[in-house]
Amino acid sequence: MLEQQVADRIGRHWGWVALRGVVAILFGLMAMLMPAITLSALVLVWGAFALADGVLALVAGVRIRDNGKPLWALIVVGLLGVAAGIVTFLWPGLTALILLYIIAIWALVSGVFQIIAAVRFRKEIRNEWLLGLSGLVSVLFGGMLIMQPGAGALALVWVIGIYAVFFGILLLVFSFRLRQHKAP
Repeated sequence: MLEQQVADRIGRHWGWVALRGVVAILFGLMAMLMPAITLSALVLVWGAFALADGVLALVAGVRIRDNGKPLWALIVVGLLGVAAGIVTFLWPGLTALILLYIIAIWALVSGVFQIIAAVRFRKEIRNEWLLGLSGLVSVLFGGMLIMQPGAGALALVWVIGIYAVFFGILLLVFSFRLRQHKAP
């Protein structure tokens, strides 16, 4: 009974997870359809994505309750996204290498916390593996960026676009699975 109550509470907020997925997919498609954008435009677009994703993760983390408390893993992901977005807007002249490391660290840390959230909910909801897989994709993406820092700006745009679309699809599918737990 308690597990069903937790699943119902989580299911009521499936829309926030879906919105994160849609924002990620739109960002990824935009990056891939406009590969010739300048580095400064990429910096600003990525900053907007990180900020929007961070705010949505914060809202989800505060609204989704775990035994009456906010979901701290999503709150950490949200704070990281908001911080990454703000830093990007304050210093838009960052070099491609510095931006790459900011993106890599953000992806690694947020991926780890998404995996933690998936593990936490493994007994309460079905298909939590989708959230865990989206976290793993983030970790792999961040690791790849750290190991290949010399990638060109165009390649980076494509890698970021593909990552964002894949990440967004996983979150969107997870949100629809989460919706099944919604209490009537």
